[in-house]
Amino acid sequence: SDLQKQEERGELLQPLTFILLVLCSVLLYFKVSLMDPGFVKSEEEAGNSEEQSMVIPQIPSNIKMRRCGYCMVKQPMRAKHCQLCQHCVRRYDHHCPWIENCVGEKNHPLFIAYLSVQLVVLLWGGHVAWSGLYFEQSWDWLQHHIFLLMSFLLLVIFTIVVLLLLISHLYLISCNTTTWEFMSHHRISYLRHSELENPFDQGVILNLWRFFC
Repeated sequence: SDLQKQEERGELLQPLTFILLVLCSVLLYFKVSLMDPGFVKSEEEAGNSEEQSMVIPQIPSNIKMRRCGYCMVKQPMRAKHCQLCQHCVRRYDHHCPWIENCVGEKNHPLFIAYLSVQLVVLLWGGHVAWSGLYFEQSWDWLQHHIFLLMSFLLLVIFTIVVLLLLISHLYLISCNTTTWEFMSHHRISYLRHSELENPFDQGVILNLWRFFC
């Protein structure tokens, strides 16, 4: 059959790979959106103070853990209360409306993986849409290709958004800072009173290693 001949020529490998990437993207989306991003629990309070002093020796000793005014747990360093999730999140980055969940200590690496796979899918889909377009200056051509043209333009917009988001996150990760810390540096006590601009930065290689590994 034609399908067997296509398989023998290797013509089915590309569409199957694309479908697998799409499925991987969907699974990562649900995983990141449904998992615990690193909610602070009351039983974690006991070891937080000692842990912070060991991990971040550059932080001034007069900066103490504070109790959250909303959920009443003691916030570890770099944690923040999310009004939408109604929880304090460890190493809080931001609340993402795309996944309707916080991005924090536990799901941040998977969020980066999701963005990366999503970018590959969008670039591949954009390439396929572009290859099907041949431009003519006529109303008939526009009528027959309007759906493909709109799809291509949407793919371009989404690709730009995902690419910029991925680049910005990789930059912040390489500096060992979060979106919240980057945007609110002047309002965060442990950053405002620190002698270093970024007391968590330990060099690009070590920052990336500790984040992903």
